[in-house]
Amino acid sequence: MKVTLIKVSMMDGKGYDAMKPLIFAIFDAITPRDIEIEYIDERIEPLPEIINSDIIALSVETFAARRAYNIATKYKTENNHIVMGGFHPSAVPEEALEYCDTVLIGDAEDTWLEFLNDYKNGTAKSTYTSSLKESLIPINFNSPAFKGKKYNKIGLVQFSRGCKFKCDFCSVSSFYHCKVRQKRIDEIVSEIENIREKILFFIDDNIFLNEKSATELFNAIKPLNKKWACQISMDIAQNNRLLSIMKESGCVLVLIGFETLNTENLTLMNKTANINIKTYEKAIQNINRHGIMIWATFVHGYDNDDAASINSTMQFAIKNNLAVANFNPLIPMPDTPLYKRLESNNKLIFKKWWLEKDYRYGDTVFYPEKMTPEELKQGCKNARFIFNSYKSIIKRLLGAKVNRKNALLFLAINIISRKEIHRKQGKIIGGKDK
Repeated sequence: MKVTLIKVSMMDGKGYDAMKPLIFAIFDAITPRDIEIEYIDERIEPLPEIINSDIIALSVETFAARRAYNIATKYKTENNHIVMGGFHPSAVPEEALEYCDTVLIGDAEDTWLEFLNDYKNGTAKSTYTSSLKESLIPINFNSPAFKGKKYNKIGLVQFSRGCKFKCDFCSVSSFYHCKVRQKRIDEIVSEIENIREKILFFIDDNIFLNEKSATELFNAIKPLNKKWACQISMDIAQNNRLLSIMKESGCVLVLIGFETLNTENLTLMNKTANINIKTYEKAIQNINRHGIMIWATFVHGYDNDDAASINSTMQFAIKNNLAVANFNPLIPMPDTPLYKRLESNNKLIFKKWWLEKDYRYGDTVFYPEKMTPEELKQGCKNARFIFNSYKSIIKRLLGAKVNRKNALLFLAINIISRKEIHRKQGKIIGGKDK
């Protein structure tokens, strides 16, 4: 039996920021060795004209959904079985089943093996729903699944999966229902010891489940002498003890969802970790004071946003010398509270924007309260381009001691970010029909 696993890209062209996909490492760990499996990452390599495999499995995110459906249609034959999994098929399995034979809902560790056993017996079902509750399995990001593929020279590791918060725009919360599972500390240490790269990125949606587990993790990896970055919630911003431990253990950058400068918007999006922070400026200063750079994400389009607020947010990011910042138009992802609310209020421009042939990266897909869809689109585009201009990059590099101390990493991240923004902005999602 042969399986082909495809990581689907959301658009044509090779990306500059592609990192090793977690699903490749998971499949390598759980697929029985008597099954031949090939891995194709469409973000960095072209798809072949023909795939002669018994099973073709597609890992699909919402932005890549239309492309995934086109790929499935192209490769489907009477003699193969098309499987889809990931955030998007899990959110809308009925839609995905219009283009594939089976959908894996939720995590793959148990659904994939159950599907394979049924497929061998000729009893494959249309859907499999994960019921995993235990900790995560050990995985190897140096596995043969990545052989011959060129990714950024960042080592990946995963300590936990899921997030404790319930932000109404977040597909992670809907996918994991605010449940979080963690690996054992000794498993994480063992994985990191075998990672060749000098800089690591924890791909956890939020590495900070609680102070106890975070402290144990950071103390355990300190002797490994790795520099690392992670995604973390705003509730660590004033925790000096934890920030000190993070820095001592090698942390150089944290990615935090700032989302908005408007407290009423924070309440609307249920961003509880941010509401308790008195001022973002002091939070930024405190994190930077511990020698840690900040990658901030902002989302625009909530009810209290207007065209001027997008520009003021961008100016705030430059003034405070954020190492990196994303300025994203609010995108309602399927099966989230945000999507359901906009749909019930008839605010969606497209009911299924991810299937629209003319949808382009950066477009607005709903009607905002205090600006036009075009103003939201252009405001985010301008913020992205100005923040990532060479003038802004140099200003932010020189403007913060922490950025200067990590100048090579700062410049590398900003150059890649700038390239990706110019590559993606205005480009058709899904690319050419397969």
